[in-house]
Amino acid sequence: MPGPLGERDPGLQPERTRLAWRRTTLASTVVAVLAGKAGVAGGASGGVLAAGVVCCAGWAGVLVVAHRRIRRLAGGGEPERLSLRYAVGVVVCVLLTVAGGVGVVLW
Repeated sequence: MPGPLGERDPGLQPERTRLAWRRTTLASTVVAVLAGKAGVAGGASGGVLAAGVVCCAGWAGVLVVAHRRIRRLAGGGEPERLSLRYAVGVVVCVLLTVAGGVGVVLW
């Protein structure tokens, strides 16, 4: 059914979603790199190393979930919904990345 602006293009929504996943991955990468830089500049104590490991684990988790989602969206056709398991997983990974980054800076 056409909308008020004409025919709906089914390729736009998956493209926007792919771009959003790429932005999330980029933001997580920036947090991890800045946390690593702050950790190196501030000295490598046990707490800084632990926070760095948490940050890197969260970053790796975001990369894995985003890569899987981008691959599924690239298949064409109607994209499947993001499962609850992946949604919760990416939220936990983003929170780990942020918490680890903040921990490195504040430790």
